[in-house]
Amino acid sequence: MKDSELIEQFNAKSDIEVISTKTLYKGFFQLDEYKFKHKLFSGGWSEVVTREVFERGNAVVVLPYDPITHQVVLIEQIRLPALATTNSVWLLELVAGMIAADEIPAEVAERELMEETGLKASEVHLVNSYLATPGGSSERYHFYWAKVDASKAEGIHGLDYEHEDIKVHVVDFDAAMAMVNSGRIDNASTVIGLQWLALNLDTVRQA
Repeated sequence: MKDSELIEQFNAKSDIEVISTKTLYKGFFQLDEYKFKHKLFSGGWSEVVTREVFERGNAVVVLPYDPITHQVVLIEQIRLPALATTNSVWLLELVAGMIAADEIPAEVAERELMEETGLKASEVHLVNSYLATPGGSSERYHFYWAKVDASKAEGIHGLDYEHEDIKVHVVDFDAAMAMVNSGRIDNASTVIGLQWLALNLDTVRQA
């Protein structure tokens, strides 16, 4: 397939027909049922397909990085769902937070950075956005990197009414990448963020 054909497919919303939607559950999160048909690679259209979609909303994820000391600021907090596949529920993560319907992602990024680390960035840059788990959820992450003074990162943070208990860690970048390679850091947004920084390190440090 040619690059031009891939680009055309990227914009091909006409390739799917949503027949119906129905909300199955609505609480803090929402579960919707979709019935749809889609075009087939072999030609023609599929039969009606039914899928449930976890409607979590969209989020920001922020990579706090100090280009002077070559350190990243990570947060540690408890994540109950991790129990299903690991013995540890204490995860090392990047800063993240949900975006309300009327909020601007960049403003949420700065707010979450302050709430979860106590840091105010001197610069915040949008990197990209990506779907977190498109097989079952509509959630899209807006990924930023933030220039910070890592020497000011310390303590316990989070909002009491959200039951947050967040510990800040300042980690040398090479040590953080070693934890990615060993599996100590195993949540998707943090792995993606650190790998992006590894690929773009020279550009980020020069900027």
